[in-house]
Amino acid sequence: MQRKKIKNEELGRLSADEYKKTSKNPLVVVLDNVRSLNNVGSAFRTCDAFLVEKLCLAGITGKPPHRDINKTALGATDSVKWEHFEDVAELVKSLKKEGYYTIAIEQVKSGKMLNEFNQEADQKYALIFGNEVFGVTDQVIELVDECIEIPQFGTKHSLNISVSIGIVLWEFLRKISG
Repeated sequence: MQRKKIKNEELGRLSADEYKKTSKNPLVVVLDNVRSLNNVGSAFRTCDAFLVEKLCLAGITGKPPHRDINKTALGATDSVKWEHFEDVAELVKSLKKEGYYTIAIEQVKSGKMLNEFNQEADQKYALIFGNEVFGVTDQVIELVDECIEIPQFGTKHSLNISVSIGIVLWEFLRKISG
């Protein structure tokens, strides 16, 4: 069998306008004080790939327009619905009032492994990812409904936030689609 890479124009990708009209997955991604603008851009791109309902940028997290965000987002800042919030704790409280089950992706003593988390089919989820050095803020950890950890087996027990977002969204959508 001869393999041939698919050209971009053959992928049948949605335009930004078509994307905005497409039904989204019941997931909100929250970035809690993320420093790297490249990580922010990557979050936009990953949220676009998985049809995430909304990306919430909180605290010191950078926001578009910015050259470094655009470099990794590759246009996803035009397709993904996003909003900036000064106070991540207030954002989490608001999401809970709107019916979202809030989950910090963080290593805590009472946490659950991602592969052991059972999603409810009709539940909306807000997934909170933290700062590259300090993780999700302690105040937010106290507010969320649950903490989930990505299983890791090496010496670092730490993943780049952009990698973590991809892994968690894939696992959530894999379970949603059954």
